Amino acid sequence: MLTVDDVLEQVGEFGWFQKQTFLLLALLSAAFAPIYVGIVFLAFTPDHHCRSPGVAELSRRCGWSLAEELNYTVPGPGPEGQAFPRRCRRYEVDWNQSALGCVDPLAGLAANSSLLPLGPCRHGWVYDTPGSSIVTEFNLVCDDSWKVDLFQSCVNVGFFLGSLGIGYIADRFGRKVCLLATTLISAILGVLTAVAPDYTSLLLFRLGQGLVSKGSWTAGYTLITEFVGLGYRRTVAILYQAAFTVGLVLLSGLAYAVPHWRWLQLAVSLPTFLLLLCYWFVPESPRWLLSQKRNTQAVKIMDHIAQKNGKLPPPDLKMLSLEEDVTEKLSPSFAGLFRTPHLRKHTFILMYLWFTSSVLYQGLIMHMGVTGGNLYLDFFYSALVEFPAAFIILVTIERFGRLYPLAGSNLVVGAACFLMIFISHDLHWLNIVVACVGRMGITLAFQMVCLVNAELYPTFLRNLGVMVCSSLCDLGGVITPFLVFRLMEVWQGLPLILFAALGLVAGGMTLLLPETKGVALPETIKDAENLRRKAKPKENKIYLQIQTSEFNSQAPERDASLGTGWQR
Repeated sequence: MLTVDDVLEQVGEFGWFQKQTFLLLALLSAAFAPIYVGIVFLAFTPDHHCRSPGVAELSRRCGWSLAEELNYTVPGPGPEGQAFPRRCRRYEVDWNQSALGCVDPLAGLAANSSLLPLGPCRHGWVYDTPGSSIVTEFNLVCDDSWKVDLFQSCVNVGFFLGSLGIGYIADRFGRKVCLLATTLISAILGVLTAVAPDYTSLLLFRLGQGLVSKGSWTAGYTLITEFVGLGYRRTVAILYQAAFTVGLVLLSGLAYAVPHWRWLQLAVSLPTFLLLLCYWFVPESPRWLLSQKRNTQAVKIMDHIAQKNGKLPPPDLKMLSLEEDVTEKLSPSFAGLFRTPHLRKHTFILMYLWFTSSVLYQGLIMHMGVTGGNLYLDFFYSALVEFPAAFIILVTIERFGRLYPLAGSNLVVGAACFLMIFISHDLHWLNIVVACVGRMGITLAFQMVCLVNAELYPTFLRNLGVMVCSSLCDLGGVITPFLVFRLMEVWQGLPLILFAALGLVAGGMTLLLPETKGVALPETIKDAENLRRKAKPKENKIYLQIQTSEFNSQAPERDASLGTGWQR
């Protein structure tokens, strides 16, 4: 019988229709970037100190400069350079009393200003920034600084919960319906976030956006990989993720141009409504329609693709079908991921790799946002290095395999984090260079683990294996803000020690996995157990699959690609 891949070989595996669809859906991928790492700009914490009544009037009367005002009226750093007293405590002094002079006004109250009693900031804070963030508007500093961590954790909790339900919606009601519904809800919640009246509603809108936004990104990924032919599927999958990097680059420029968080949130949310144009320009996946026995609609869409690509459809197009794959009759179960020794080992290692990738990727971005010199330029430079990562994967994946590039990229990010501990803050340029190397390494690892995850499980467990293992990515994202910001209160280098350990251990654990380059995708648990590092010929097996089942010819490669959809 005629299959979708058979038709695409004749009407174009990556013709005008696929290119147009890819460009439109790539915008969806780019729009996901502000949701994933927008905290860097939406919740940046500028230098601040307690607001003390009377200080502004005294400063005006005495003609102090800003530096003099801070020197005379704000407590100095705490032990070992800690900024906590300076930012979160104020002198218990009545600045309105007339006895205070203009030259060292505290000298008459105590021989040493360090002996003066300190109290909490009862009248708010003064922030040294021309713009605004949720930190400055809701005073999320000092004792309330943990609320910034919770803000980012909420979106990752949404990713985790949403990934469990959105995938079912896409399989049950279609890729297009899922994409349109989640995109619309995400855009509405993005606008509501921009006008949130208080911190509680801000958290609720952020959680809701997390519930649907990752599903929207994944639905777009699934659609474009199901529209292209087998030979282009892996390349398109990597380029779709590269569009996310374009979103990161654009975000840095937009945040610089719009320094106020509410306007920035609107600026990244309103354009998302334009993606609803997919309703008219992007059809439903013909593969999904065939799986639902809606063959007539699938034939019409394949005919439409042929016309768009300027090709004639095959004369037997009406015979298009998706034959049943007998292996799919095996029921996947969570227990199946741990049933045998090798599957159990692979599952635990992959869970750790997903968790590490998330913590290191988000953690490096957050750490750079806090310690960097120029927030916008540092973010821009580190985003640019993700482009070479996509190119490196395309070049090395078939030449050197999966195992050693994955292990090497984890070792690189671990070593980079370890080196950053010893680099002086005065050598800012060197810090940025090493951080960018680490960022490239973790980007490579993040994209590679997606592919490796899909290739280690038998067909009937493949999607479940990717879903379960990649859920650790979202859980890692939940705790990363707390790890970064709370550990930095102890010492700025402490998160880097943790990152280095996680990366180096991940590099070593990767070597315990089998190499999958040149190895046929496992169809059964026995195949998965017998995976060896040495490649096995797969030409004969693939030939038989093409002859007997369209689903067999496209499902393993599709699943290998769709594993990448869980990356972010």
